[in-house]
Amino acid sequence: MTKVHFTKMHGAGNDYIYVYTPDNMIADPSAVSIKLSRPHFAIGSDGLILISKSDVADFQMHIFNNDGSEALMCGNGIRCVAKYVWDHKLTTKTRVAIDTLSGIKQIDLKLEDGKCTGATVNMGAPRDIENRTVAGWDGTYVSMGNPHFVIFVPDVMSIDVATEGKALEFDEAFPNRCNIEFATVMPDGTIRMRVWERGSGITLACGTGACATAVAAAYTGRRGRSSNIEMDGGTLHIEWKEGDGPVMMTGPAETAFEGEVEIEQ
Repeated sequence: MTKVHFTKMHGAGNDYIYVYTPDNMIADPSAVSIKLSRPHFAIGSDGLILISKSDVADFQMHIFNNDGSEALMCGNGIRCVAKYVWDHKLTTKTRVAIDTLSGIKQIDLKLEDGKCTGATVNMGAPRDIENRTVAGWDGTYVSMGNPHFVIFVPDVMSIDVATEGKALEFDEAFPNRCNIEFATVMPDGTIRMRVWERGSGITLACGTGACATAVAAAYTGRRGRSSNIEMDGGTLHIEWKEGDGPVMMTGPAETAFEGEVEIEQ
C-alpha cells in the first residue's frame, strides 16, 4: 500500500481529486480514478487530475474521468490546477502556462488579498464548428480541443439528461464519443446549460462545455460573443474573441479539503 496526499477541489461544482505527482507517484491513474471517485465508498469526484512538472510549460496536467478514461482537457480543472500551484507555493507567477493533451493553455490567476479565488483561461480558438442532426436532435458540434454537441431547447430543465446525454455520447455519429450539452437562452440573456460529460456522466459544470455552448449560441445567432453560462454548480463568463479568435473563460476555483489515502500499487 502507498500513502498518497491529495487535494479535493472544484470549479463551479465540477470536482476532482488533485495529486502532485513529483511527490506522490501513481502507477495506474485510471484504476485509481475509478476507485477514489466512487461516492459513499471513497473520496467521491468527477475524476482524478495529476499535476506534474513540464519541459514545455510551467506545469502539466493529466485528467482521468471517473470511468478511468483519459480526458483531453477540462476547463474547470485547469483553473483549479492554477490555484493549486499558487496555493502550494510551486509558482510565484500570476500567469501560468499549463500543458494539456489539447495543447498549452495560458491562465491568469484572480487574486484577492494574495489568495487565488479563480482564473481566466485562454482556451484557444474553437474548431470544426458545424450544425448537425444526430439521433433526431438538431445541434451544433464544436471542438474545444475535445468534442462537444450543443443542443438548444425551449426548457432545459425538462430534458432527461441522463438518458438522452448517455445515448448521444455513444451515438455512431461520434466514433470517439462526445460531451453533450443541453441549453436554453433565458430572457435576461443568460444561457442555462446542463451537461453530460464524456466519461463522467452528469456533472455540475463543464468548462469546455460552457465554452462550446457560448460559441454555439454565437454561431447560430442566439447570442453575441459574450455570454454567462449558468450550470447546476455555478456560472462561468465566456467571451469568444472576434473573427477566429480564442475563447476566454473566467470562473471560480475552490479547495474543499486535503487528506491522505492509501492505494494499492
